[in-house]
Amino acid sequence: LFAIFAFATCGGYSGELRLSVDCANKSESDLSIDIAFAYPFRLHQVNFEAPTCEGKRRETLALIGDFSSSAEFFVTIAVFAFLYSLAATVVYIFFQNKYRENNRGPLIDFIVTVVFSFLWLVSSSAWAKGLSDVKVATDPDEVLLLMSACKQQSNKCLPVRSPVMSSLNTSVVFGYLNFILWAGNIWFVFKETGWHSSGQRHAADTMEKQPGGYNQGGYNQDSYGPSGGYNQPGSYGQVGEYGQSQSYGQSGPTSFANQI
Repeated sequence: LFAIFAFATCGGYSGELRLSVDCANKSESDLSIDIAFAYPFRLHQVNFEAPTCEGKRRETLALIGDFSSSAEFFVTIAVFAFLYSLAATVVYIFFQNKYRENNRGPLIDFIVTVVFSFLWLVSSSAWAKGLSDVKVATDPDEVLLLMSACKQQSNKCLPVRSPVMSSLNTSVVFGYLNFILWAGNIWFVFKETGWHSSGQRHAADTMEKQPGGYNQGGYNQDSYGPSGGYNQPGSYGQVGEYGQSQSYGQSGPTSFANQI
């Protein structure tokens, strides 16, 4: 949906500005000069006619600039992102087992997600700069400077209507929103890969080995374990003064009671 909004607001745009040239000789004036332009913003191919205020002669002019590269790049990324999202949704729903087979599907998905995140950032930034240049090139005040009639103080040149750029501004916003969406999705796709699973298994094995090594050494065997320390039969456990064969630590009280 975000990709659709991105390429629809940019690729479907068309705008128009209107100028007014009031010559000293009113019969030569043109108070409604309409200039229309649209995606992909090859403005140097947008021609219009304006009066010269020198008799009935008119001149043919063109806007300045070609901003099709950034606009087309942005729309292309949006279209391919939409197609990939649509294909991925079908795979997630109907081919889940095939997707997880040999871990190939999650790895491809992860790589493509990273690439699209980078492309969204680059294309959105390029189109934001391109849109800024389009606004300057289609500014009515700037276009009036191209007319020879407007260079004479006796003539009055005025902007009547400026183009509406709200949808183009929206396209830039959706471009950066798509970047945030795809970049945030990297983590969720990474969790499906074998890299994330192997990392979890490695951490689990490390946690299991640490308490095992602690229980096998130290106090459990050498000092107080069943085979060492005070639990072993010692010097007091041999046949001694009282003729007992049990250790003092284990049967001392009983031996003492018997002697009494």
